[in-house]
This record gives sequence, structure tokens and C-alpha cells, in this order.
Amino acid sequence: MLVSAVGFGGIPIQGVSFEEADRILQTAVARGIDFIDSARGYTDSEEKIGRSLAGERGRIRLSTKSLARSAAAFAADIETSLRNLRTDTIDLYQLHSIGTLADLERVLAAGGAYEAAAAARAAGKIRWIGITGHSREIMLAAIRTGLFDTAQFPFNPIETEWEDEVIPAAKAAGVGTICMKPLAGGAIRNRALALRFELSRGMDVVIPGMDAVEQVEENVSAGERIAAPDAAELAALEAEKKLWGDKFCRRCGYCLPCPNGLNIPFLFLIDGYYSRYELKDWALARLAALPKKFVDCADCGECLEKCPYGLAIPDMMKDAAKRVV
Repeated sequence: MLVSAVGFGGIPIQGVSFEEADRILQTAVARGIDFIDSARGYTDSEEKIGRSLAGERGRIRLSTKSLARSAAAFAADIETSLRNLRTDTIDLYQLHSIGTLADLERVLAAGGAYEAAAAARAAGKIRWIGITGHSREIMLAAIRTGLFDTAQFPFNPIETEWEDEVIPAAKAAGVGTICMKPLAGGAIRNRALALRFELSRGMDVVIPGMDAVEQVEENVSAGERIAAPDAAELAALEAEKKLWGDKFCRRCGYCLPCPNGLNIPFLFLIDGYYSRYELKDWALARLAALPKKFVDCADCGECLEKCPYGLAIPDMMKDAAKRVV
């Protein structure tokens, strides 16, 4: 599957109108972006993409994903995605956010999500099967199964740990690499430079989220000149990284389980969507559905011992509780 180096991440268009999403998507395709990524969990993102780009099907590759773990639920999500995207075939369908080895074993077992994906591929409803996640251990395990065509994971000037094993393993196995969170969830402001960094470090396609035409133009420029950043540019990216100090959650999951039942990585993801993506309604809806929230942190300190990045998690929980209201 050959696609443009810069793709379109479908998270932020949840926060704009259908009319504005159409303007953004049409501009993206006109400027050469042909890989469009969404997910069942991104509220109306699939629907907006389908409405805007149904007439462009011959020019684009559609990618989406599902959090479903059983074959029945995954198959149902594929049918919903086909309707939303207004297409007979989705190019890439991904098993979304696989976070533990038990989770991976579950989706690969009889009656699991992969079974439905394989059946849909045989039926011509999807062309390729991918996997997404935030754990290097899980991505390595998934790549080594030989069952996946693509692996999507976070890689950016802050989260560079994936260069050690995962990217080389994917390359050796012929698995395509899709770069999620290329701007570290909005933490990196120099968009074009960050995208060049990732593309020059082995990622096949980057999928920054876009909710403005101006962002489309800036992102496209990165794909027009895929040159490794020079020393001065690397220094600029390092300076941005240092601004975050010990307050950037990579969602690796090593802090779990929390003895008080908090889903720490997901809570920080909600904070990021609320604070950086300006998806406040989306974030608050997901926060409301959680049994334990920021304010429920007991400051027991167990997560401090487990976090490999030394994050001051209890303090970050207190800060987020003041912001996400």
C-alpha cells in the first residue's frame, strides 16, 4: 500500500462542523494527502470523512479502527465503518489500542477480533489488517506474529524510545509503520519540523490531526522535503522537549494497576484532549463515564515507583483536576 508520507489524523475534526470538516478534508486531498485515518471511537469523524470524500474514493486510502475485542463486535464495527465512510471496501482496518499481552492473546484467539478482521478481508470488505498501541512490548509481540500489515504507535521528538527495537523490527518484518501522536498530542509546536524528524527516522507515514486549513498547508510542506533535521533544528526540538520536563505521559501503562482503580494513562489522555486538542465536550463525556477521576487520586505514591519516566503523577492528577472542569 503506497500512500503519501503525510496522512490525515481524524481526531480533531470531531470538534468542527460538518461544513468546516469538508473544507479541511477537501483541501488535504487537493494538496496530495491520500491516507485518511479515523476510528469508531472518534464520534462523528468517520461520518464526516465519508460525507466529504465519498467522491474521492479512487484517490485516497481509508483507514479506521475498532476497540472491539470479540469477533462479533469487531465485525459489527466494520459494517458501521463501511456505512459511515460510504464505501464498499476499507483499505486498512486496525485492532485499536491493544494494551496488554492478555489483550493481544484475546484478540488473536478463536472468537477474537482478528478472526473477524480476517473474515472481512477474505470477503473483500477490508484490504489490510493493522494494530495500534502505546506499549513497545505489545507492538514487538504483534509484529513477530506475522499477522499484521501495519503497526501504528506514538513516535515524536519526545517519544523516541521506539527507535531502539520496534521500528527496526517492523522494517525487518515488512510491516508498515504509522506514526500516531506525531506532535506529541499538541506538545510540539513546530509541526513541519517534527514531521520531518519522524519521517527521517524510519516512520512510513505520519498522521497529524488537523482541524484547520492552515494546519493542512503546514503539514503538507513537511512531506515535500523529507530531509533529516540539521543540528540547529534538532536543538530546537530538544528545547521543546525540555519544556515538558517530567510532565509528559507516554501512556506506556507501567503505572498500572492503580491500587485506587484510576486508569492513569487514559486520564492523562483525556486531559490532553481537553487542554491541547480543545475537544472539551469529548473529553468531559469520557471522564464522566469513568468510575474514578482525577480527584480520586489518593496520593499513595505507588505509581511514582513504577513510572519509568519519573513523572510526578499525583501532582499531575491534582493539576488536571483543576483544569478539566
